[in-house]
Amino acid sequence: METSTLLIISTIGPENPEKATLPFVLATASQALDVEVTMFLQSSGVVLAKKGEAEKASAKGFQPVKEMLDSFLESGGKLFLCSPCLKEREITKDELVEGAEIGAAGTLVDAVLYASKVVTY
Repeated sequence: METSTLLIISTIGPENPEKATLPFVLATASQALDVEVTMFLQSSGVVLAKKGEAEKASAKGFQPVKEMLDSFLESGGKLFLCSPCLKEREITKDELVEGAEIGAAGTLVDAVLYASKVVTY
């Protein structure tokens, strides 16, 4: 059986904790169903991968983003961050959580073409 692959693209950061949480809920639920998941964070979404920032995005009724981010990465999820978005926010590679990778448009195009399905937030 072919492995299902899911790409989740999110542009929402800690300024909207509820919306920032939802992509991580989908990612971790998908992993629990043996789906291979890649996340690509753009715009203010990249802030969630800066050390100390995911802890600030918690939505009532949901598991904290930090816990889901850690679980996502520990379960083999791939996390890419938009390089121009990081640059705009003056976030450097050494400020990122372990496991986060930096990518640009070409990285995103490759991920879209590889994925069985794509979800955007």
